[in-house]
Amino acid sequence: MTLDDDFPESASGRPAWLMTLADLALLLVGFFVFLQASQHLDRKALAQGIRAGFGATHAPEAMKTPDPIPLAAAAMLDFAPGSAVLPSTPASLVAWAREAARDPRVTLRITGSVDGSAADVDPISGSGAILAADRARAVAVAVAAARAVPAGRMTIVGAPKPDYGHRGVLVTLGFAGTRQDDAAIPSDLAAIPHRPSGKP
Repeated sequence: MTLDDDFPESASGRPAWLMTLADLALLLVGFFVFLQASQHLDRKALAQGIRAGFGATHAPEAMKTPDPIPLAAAAMLDFAPGSAVLPSTPASLVAWAREAARDPRVTLRITGSVDGSAADVDPISGSGAILAADRARAVAVAVAAARAVPAGRMTIVGAPKPDYGHRGVLVTLGFAGTRQDDAAIPSDLAAIPHRPSGKP
């Protein structure tokens, strides 16, 4: 008995790389079939089903409330250092907000800022972040008092870092909805003719 008898030759078959390639090809075909089949499904229901399959009970907060798409902005500048008192009448800003908020899908993001100097801080706490929030709150109160925009459609935030050289409030108009039927859009906006893109 020789050493060769202990290790007989294996029967010839398909090479190992061919089996791996076939597995990858089947996975790719299955993926494209899944994509094609899920085109006509409710995407929210599909996402919920996938989350349930992995043991999640609800969507993360970041998926529930995406940030609105910014469309336009207006500002109120030249606040006095260390003050949240409005530097001028907010009539033009209120009129702009009222016109923009006629579409119910629009929200306002009101961001206060400080200039980063030692004088431009809240006089009681010495915090620039609190002063920035107070400035944003003052503008939001003026807009809400004029009944230009419902309070539920305004968000007050403080600037993440000082806006060097500027003491003000930036009001950003954001789109936070989907396309509506013409019946849900104000009549004078719905009367605007819709043209296909790329055509005069």
